[in-house]
Amino acid sequence: MLRNLLLLLLLSVLGLASIGRVNSHEESGEWHCDSDSETQLVAEFRPGIVTLDGHAEDWKDIDGFEFSLLPALDPDAEHEYNAGKMTVKALHDGHDVFFMLQVNGDYVYSKGENNKCPSVALMFQIGEEASYHNMGGCKEGVSSCTNKTCKGHEVDIMHFSIGNAIPGRLYGRNPVDNAEGSGGDRYLDGNGPSGNDSRSQNDWKGAWWHSGFNLNSGFVEDDSPYAKDGKKGTYYFEFSRPLRTLDRLQQDAQFKISGTSKMSVAFWYPLEGLPWHGSGHYSVGCDWISLDIPSGSSIVTTRTTGSVNASGVFALLLSVVSLCASVFVGYWVLFRPKTVPFTPMENL
Repeated sequence: MLRNLLLLLLLSVLGLASIGRVNSHEESGEWHCDSDSETQLVAEFRPGIVTLDGHAEDWKDIDGFEFSLLPALDPDAEHEYNAGKMTVKALHDGHDVFFMLQVNGDYVYSKGENNKCPSVALMFQIGEEASYHNMGGCKEGVSSCTNKTCKGHEVDIMHFSIGNAIPGRLYGRNPVDNAEGSGGDRYLDGNGPSGNDSRSQNDWKGAWWHSGFNLNSGFVEDDSPYAKDGKKGTYYFEFSRPLRTLDRLQQDAQFKISGTSKMSVAFWYPLEGLPWHGSGHYSVGCDWISLDIPSGSSIVTTRTTGSVNASGVFALLLSVVSLCASVFVGYWVLFRPKTVPFTPMENL
């Protein structure tokens, strides 16, 4: 899983070819943020409705939150991403948590060149001191940041670029990723700063899609670039991960049912055909947003109660039918007409 200690000013570009570096928030001026502390994303309990293929049809009945995308280093509304807002949806099934990111954008794709393709990242707070700003807020630099010097500032980052990812295909969380430790072959994992244990396990899975594709499924690598550049439409990025992971190294965010976590979402896009750079991304806010993971007990209780009531009615009906059948059989045995004549033994 993404093992970034937030200070990870080297975010691994999860593309699918080679790991690149993404620089952290390296603003030159004084940081300012007018955050909306009321923003709360709710991951509803909706088991069994999502297939991880990048398609949004499964999510049509799930409420999301629409965010303006502002430059991460200068969250000024004047420089907002001009193709539209990003819609973020989430749900859980009691075991896994799922995310759907939807954002408008003309289709651009350069095979094998991640920074010439759209890219997204999810960041979650791990350490209690971890801030959104500066990816955890550790004051140590890349070379001096370790799991000791930046303890309490850890964050979990999952970065997904599409440079070598076939649309609609599922990537991440597989034996090869786990065997290699960093998940480098699928880039649904990351690398931590110096001093970190690299024995990571990739628990993320993800897929992507664009509404401009003519096919609904079945792409292979030879179909690249899959659509014509400049075609208008919407990008879809779909991910999942277990609520809790087998993490002993303080590298994964751990989600709790009936609990709240802090997260953020970033988006990179190659404007005017120019490749994006690590810190040149947009974000859904300039501070953490809350991710609420409610219990499904109320839904389960309602459904269970309904099921019990239906079962009770059916059982009562079955009892009545059985009673009527018993009465009929008893009447037929005791009072049926004696149509068979009596034959004395001596006449046989």
